[in-house]
Amino acid sequence: MTLEAGFTTVRNVAAHGYSDIALRDAINAGDVPGPRMQASGPALSITGGHADQNFLAPQFDFSEDGVADGIDAVAQKVRENVKYGADVIKFMATGGVFSEGDNPALAQYSPEEMKAIVETAHGLGRKVAAHAHGALGIKYAVLAGVDSIEHGSYIDDEDIELMKQRGTYLVPTVYLEDWLGQNLQSLGLTSNVIEKARTLLPIAEKNESHALKSGVKIAFGTDAAVYPHGLNAHEFGKMVAMGLSPLQSIQAATVNAADLLGWSDRVGTIEPGKFADIVAVEGDPLADVHVLENIRFVMKGGEVIKNQ
Repeated sequence: MTLEAGFTTVRNVAAHGYSDIALRDAINAGDVPGPRMQASGPALSITGGHADQNFLAPQFDFSEDGVADGIDAVAQKVRENVKYGADVIKFMATGGVFSEGDNPALAQYSPEEMKAIVETAHGLGRKVAAHAHGALGIKYAVLAGVDSIEHGSYIDDEDIELMKQRGTYLVPTVYLEDWLGQNLQSLGLTSNVIEKARTLLPIAEKNESHALKSGVKIAFGTDAAVYPHGLNAHEFGKMVAMGLSPLQSIQAATVNAADLLGWSDRVGTIEPGKFADIVAVEGDPLADVHVLENIRFVMKGGEVIKNQ
């Protein structure tokens, strides 16, 4: 569904049991149709943090497979993810919305732990994405040297200036806010999670719009799987509504996204020597970016995937 929606290359940041790495390999082998992928495997999280989701009693002594605490443990977890095939490292720098017992506005991991994650990953040739809603968690992650901030709901002017100085990408996932607002009551969420979402969504829209207009480097990302796969292109229209031009929103999904992945030599533009990844629409997306929500033709690596 993602490929047929026009997305020929994607980054998957967090999956249980290295399932995203298995899917990446199956796509590469031609066993499953789909976009070429960069996959992270399990996201790193503090104990009880945004990626440590379980409701088992203490005697079960269970933690999710990305949980690591302390400098030595997070470095070891990065190395383990790379061992099992991770292309990119993801960690939770703050609490999240879809998790019990934490607060999206508060930092998770110390600056020293974040620096250990980034230095270990970069030393192994892997980029680092940080889930970060809260302003302090964003600041710690940017100072630690992450390549991208995912979400950025409470981003403030200090964060924005730091990101501009260091060339850190913001992946704002803004269409998710609209979709959640429309579907919050039908997802079977706990009352705590619903209340967190209701608090965060209007704050996120205001702050992310300010960041988009302030000249932070933007890369396109969606958080698809929270909302249904295939709706990814709705992100374009929301980014434009929040301050980008149609061209800037398209560049976020092409040249910028390729740069964030470290794949500018193979994707992001149509030119000799790169993968022949081409999409076509009826209409001019620079006049109406919403036409990208109805992709009529998809070519991936020279192979026609969809032709209407």
